[in-house]
Amino acid sequence: MSFWKSIFNSSPSASTVIPLESPSQSSPTEADQRNGTSERRIVFSKDRALDLYELEELCDAVGWSRRPLRKVRKAIQHSFLVMSMWEERGTSRRLIGFSRATSDHAFNATIWDVVVHPKFQGRGLGKALMQQMIRELRREDISNITLFADPHVVSFYSELGFTPDPEGIKGMFWYPNAK
Repeated sequence: MSFWKSIFNSSPSASTVIPLESPSQSSPTEADQRNGTSERRIVFSKDRALDLYELEELCDAVGWSRRPLRKVRKAIQHSFLVMSMWEERGTSRRLIGFSRATSDHAFNATIWDVVVHPKFQGRGLGKALMQQMIRELRREDISNITLFADPHVVSFYSELGFTPDPEGIKGMFWYPNAK
């Protein structure tokens, strides 16, 4: 527990690094040792310079519908906060998680597009990604943080302190051609 506290109580920076141990691999392979890639770590970054094709591959891995890349680029550019999560092994880097938030820059923010590659799920990395997002939003003095959750992930967000609207559902949606 103190390890996670040290990660989440660290000073502000553009990226945060944590070591990663694969549950299926306790020691580096010979190929890893030859390539100098035995050290694996997770890096969180607020840098918006993402390869959109790599992000699309990540979204494909979890079964999300494809979205036009020009719209994804625009969404990222207009987001208040963008957080990516990378597996680094030696000099190679792989996008394994992503999230972004929009905001009024004063009171409210909404978190969107939380995704963690299936091979990295179940290790606490989704929780770490969300905690990074919340910490950064709170650092900007955002007091109301919202998100939309599919039914199968509601318990995940509940464990992070998100609750359904205590005053009942106030959100409404408008969709084109909907009647």
